[in-house]
Amino acid sequence: MKNQYFNKKTKINASADFVFNWHSRQGCLERLIPPWDNIKVMHREGGINIGAKAILKIQKWGVPVTWNAKHTEYIQNKLFQDIQLSGPFSKWIHTHKFIPEAYNSCLLEDSIEYSLPFYPIGKILLGNFIKKDLEKTFEYRHRITNLDTAYHFSKGDLKPMNIMISGASGLIGTTLIPFLTTSGNNVIKLVRKQPSSQNEALWNPSAGELDTKSLPQIDAVIHLAGENIGEGRWTEEKKKIIIDSRVKGTELIAKTIANMNPLPKVLVCASAIGYYGDRGNDLLTENDSSGNNFVSKVCAEWEKAAILAIEKGIRVVFLRIGIVLSPKGGALKKLLLPFKLGVGGKISSGNQYMSWIGIDDVIRIIHTALTNDSLNGPINVVAPNPVTNYEFTKTLGKVLRRPTLFPIPAFAIKTIFGQMGEELLLSSTKVAPAKLNEIEHPFIHVHLEDALRHLLGM
Repeated sequence: MKNQYFNKKTKINASADFVFNWHSRQGCLERLIPPWDNIKVMHREGGINIGAKAILKIQKWGVPVTWNAKHTEYIQNKLFQDIQLSGPFSKWIHTHKFIPEAYNSCLLEDSIEYSLPFYPIGKILLGNFIKKDLEKTFEYRHRITNLDTAYHFSKGDLKPMNIMISGASGLIGTTLIPFLTTSGNNVIKLVRKQPSSQNEALWNPSAGELDTKSLPQIDAVIHLAGENIGEGRWTEEKKKIIIDSRVKGTELIAKTIANMNPLPKVLVCASAIGYYGDRGNDLLTENDSSGNNFVSKVCAEWEKAAILAIEKGIRVVFLRIGIVLSPKGGALKKLLLPFKLGVGGKISSGNQYMSWIGIDDVIRIIHTALTNDSLNGPINVVAPNPVTNYEFTKTLGKVLRRPTLFPIPAFAIKTIFGQMGEELLLSSTKVAPAKLNEIEHPFIHVHLEDALRHLLGM
């Protein structure tokens, strides 16, 4: 067994104690998992103190592996260390160091001593791959650490909030919650099964039930839940489920929080840029009217359902969300396999606009909606540079280093997907984040290629 060594050191634009505390909070491990990796945190206890434990389920090349780790060293604001008890390596010792530079910056250093199984064959077969994987992983981890801690550090002493959230298990919710908890907030998830912890509350929108008896005082509410609109053909039954899941859920939350005492300060409610419908090359802002197709109707009814909260004086923000980019779900996940196989291509003419947004920008915008009292009503959650489907196709192919020579004709989309395909894949919605631009909100990724490289580790 021969030891290998990996080291990564990066300047972080926040103080050492701030960055250390960020690592100690619930959700940090989840926040640092690259979105392209199939890794799930199964169990955690004890934070990062000596004796703390974590169990991860990792899947590589379709093979599941359980990683059992334990924390063995801890010096507050300076370092902590974890070792592998069982897992894919013969040895793994990971030391995290936080080295002060100034009151508003520090050096983050990750040092790993590891050895591969079945030495020397394991090293011959896997050595270069593991090294490159570690470099890619920790490049992402340090980038996220810098983005998140610098962002929260710049906000000063924001008071931690009790935040109630629906749709916690969805694509946005699973990324948003670690972002909120690592900044010190307490998140209560609305769940449809019997709660398993004090940070869960039972709700059943179809039955009009939301149990708030054991909840602490709620400062803010984020409502993301709704039937997946991009799965399956839109039968009349499916359409009813899509509308009801949004309208009934929003009405229930609005009614519930309108009767709270004291009232929550803000309700941030998901909507979508589908509100505007198929508008060709017109550049749309929050001041534009709704469209006249099914998705437009859904979004309009969705937003109207929050009326009780608005009438009660609660600040309500509607997130008109564009195409959210993440390899963990949504459109990008569906596109990755055919594009990686080299059979990707534009859809129809490719002239239809796609107003996209990276997942890390989505969660920052939601945090801004929670904390910026000037935001009210609809805000377009899109990057500043929408692209055509042709541009999107070529950019994704470039990032993946694959050709994009196989277009999908419009008739095939209509035949396979019906109305859903027409409204979601063939419609053109060119949207500007006008309200976010007005408050000079800083985007992480304003260009598609940069966002894709960050999300895919390319």
